[in-house]
Amino acid sequence: MSNTVVTASGAADQLVDWEKNITESGDNRVLRGKPDFSDILFLLVLLAGAVYAIVQYPDSMDYYEKAILVGMTFAATWIGWLWRPARKLMIACALAAGLALWLYDGQLAHAESNFLLKYLLSSQSAILWMCALFFMATVCYWIGFVSTTGAWMGSALTWAGVFAGFTGLLVRWREGHLIAPDMGHIPVSNLYEVFVLFCLITALFYLYYEKRYNTRALGGFVLLVISSAVIFLLWYTFERDAAVITPLNNALRSWWMKLHVPANFIGYGSFALSAMVGFAYLVKQHGATSSWKPMIPLLFVGGAMVSELFIFRDKDNMGFWFVYFLVSLAIVAAILLGRRVIAAKLPPLEVLDDIMYRSISIGFAFFTVATILGAFWAADAWGTYWQWDPKETWAFIVWLNYAAWLHLRLMKGMRGTFAAYWALIGLVITSFAFLGVNIFLSGLHSYGEL
Repeated sequence: MSNTVVTASGAADQLVDWEKNITESGDNRVLRGKPDFSDILFLLVLLAGAVYAIVQYPDSMDYYEKAILVGMTFAATWIGWLWRPARKLMIACALAAGLALWLYDGQLAHAESNFLLKYLLSSQSAILWMCALFFMATVCYWIGFVSTTGAWMGSALTWAGVFAGFTGLLVRWREGHLIAPDMGHIPVSNLYEVFVLFCLITALFYLYYEKRYNTRALGGFVLLVISSAVIFLLWYTFERDAAVITPLNNALRSWWMKLHVPANFIGYGSFALSAMVGFAYLVKQHGATSSWKPMIPLLFVGGAMVSELFIFRDKDNMGFWFVYFLVSLAIVAAILLGRRVIAAKLPPLEVLDDIMYRSISIGFAFFTVATILGAFWAADAWGTYWQWDPKETWAFIVWLNYAAWLHLRLMKGMRGTFAAYWALIGLVITSFAFLGVNIFLSGLHSYGEL
């Protein structure tokens, strides 16, 4: 166990030195000043928009939904103060979505006749652009290990993908209302929509850490899990026609959905990020060794991670998923073969360990809140807080997994190899709770089954 745990004080000292070097180099992103005039103006604009929506559509929202809308204006302002790029993203997405709504002019048929809507700004077009941009970003980030231009392009393309995805979700929200007044709903109600949300949240959290730690070397690792989700999203879109907007069932017609689902996927996104950082940690740790023995467990875990999509019940496309499985294993093997070059570009182990810890901490906090909110929602919809439904059971398993990880980290100083492997295995568990339950099990959450 001694080779898998480092002292907390030593790791903390090296991490402080890393952040000190960042600040002294002229990058002050780790420092936050007091809210300025732009923050106040941003809040006032958001509040004005919320008040307009409440006055203009008083019967479309109940008391709780109006409270959520007003509360989100303060939350968005706070996020924009914590991280300025997030505010720029919100403004850009709002402007692009506003342009799309103006082009629609209340007629959904305009999506087929208007050039910008058809190829850029309709929800399906924007989300397809998101998928393409994330794929290109993944390639560029890996090129970045031999070219600084590739890393810069990877970062820019990831930002563009996040912009396209959030714009697509905002426009999709309005498209539902254009189909029929009772069809419109927040776009987090089915597998198609939450897969988009998962990709965006994971990418956004990565971009935050990329800026905070002044490194783009992790982009290739994190974008791999996003690209895997994109592959499933594209298959789900074209094979199952999943992008079609459908009415909500009675259980989902609740204001609880607007809180529970986003909080849940902040947890999922953070857990996915921590797993890929754990992968990078192991590559960094074994970068100097020529022996393959330390790599065998990592290759096995990588195979378990990519096999979950391959094994689901899709007999008509088994050839496609078999190729997906083989290509995924080949990518993992190629990363291990090139670990010496890759390791030299990665941040210090202490930084990777810190990112992994922060990601799991944030994910655990939001996942805990989401689980509690889900229990309240279940009581409101089904009359009981907990029924050991398969989705609920696996959510509890995910919660226990990361609770144990954090307990050992905080109480026993767990770091290093063991923590990184645990984070990777945690993604396998989380993936089954997210997708596997919908594939193999049924229950009260069957609205998301394949």
